[in-house]
Amino acid sequence: MKNKITVLGGGSWGTAISKLLTENKHDVTIWIRDFERAAVILRERENKQYLPGIILPKELDISSNVEDSIADSDMIVVAIPTQQVRLVLEAFKHRIDKKTIIVNLSKGLEKNTLLRVSEICAQVLPENRFVVLSGPSHAEEVALKMPTTVVAASEDDKCSKIVQDTFMNEYFRVYTNSDVIGVEIGGALKNVIALAAGISDGLGFGDNTKAALINRGIQEISRLAEKMGADKLTFLGLSGIGDLIVTCTSMHSRNRRAGMLIGKGYAIDKAVSEIGMIVEGIVTTHAAHELAEKLSVEMPIVEELYAVLYQNEKAAHAVNKLMTREKKDETEKK
Repeated sequence: MKNKITVLGGGSWGTAISKLLTENKHDVTIWIRDFERAAVILRERENKQYLPGIILPKELDISSNVEDSIADSDMIVVAIPTQQVRLVLEAFKHRIDKKTIIVNLSKGLEKNTLLRVSEICAQVLPENRFVVLSGPSHAEEVALKMPTTVVAASEDDKCSKIVQDTFMNEYFRVYTNSDVIGVEIGGALKNVIALAAGISDGLGFGDNTKAALINRGIQEISRLAEKMGADKLTFLGLSGIGDLIVTCTSMHSRNRRAGMLIGKGYAIDKAVSEIGMIVEGIVTTHAAHELAEKLSVEMPIVEELYAVLYQNEKAAHAVNKLMTREKKDETEKK
């Protein structure tokens, strides 16, 4: 069935998913806040800033004013940084029909409230159904039609299946899941561990170190999420270990690349400037640290990364502290 879809956000992921949905024969409009940038992309059919070399379908509409489109949309796809989600939805909520499905692609936690995007949407658009789409899915590879698998999670099984049918094609496979908390926490906190993995690379460490970070990182993520009500089996899946592996190992990962610069001695602001895009893991580290304290969950990697990012601890010292912690059994729940 052909759907009318509005994609909020013209970054790499919003652009790639708009291309995919258009090629799936849906009526798609992508909203880009900056009028001049939207006009250039519309004219050139290429987002040279965030997805260079990818020609966009002529059927894809690109606009800096999508209020009319939003009013008639069957689905709104949120592809903007987490810290902007509330502001943008508040601005458009008067035009959003209660039947419109909200699909979130953003991965993070709101800084001051510590809320997940589903919780933000529940406050701003309490009557709209919500689905989070997450998993190991670099925009650059999806745009090139490389085989990719993700998960659509919703408390409404019918709704997650609608999203599955809308997004799925021969190179983009979508599974469903009912564990919204687990999928959101996995997607948000993998950026934190990817930052740590990048710092490890920047310090000159190797595969052993990265494997340890991935393995112990997923333990920390799942401990926190289970305390919040998630299903531990979710972290064996696409939004758990799957997303964590790809984000910690790929040069497409802006969080890993930012971590590499920090590990090499760059100041945080300088590292972010070099990346040229939002590095979600930096803010999420702060939120995850607060959540861990609030819920009394031991998260040593998050704690040390927080100290590096916000308390001027040297990265090498943080590694030493992690390696010389008290002895434990691997299966301890701490």
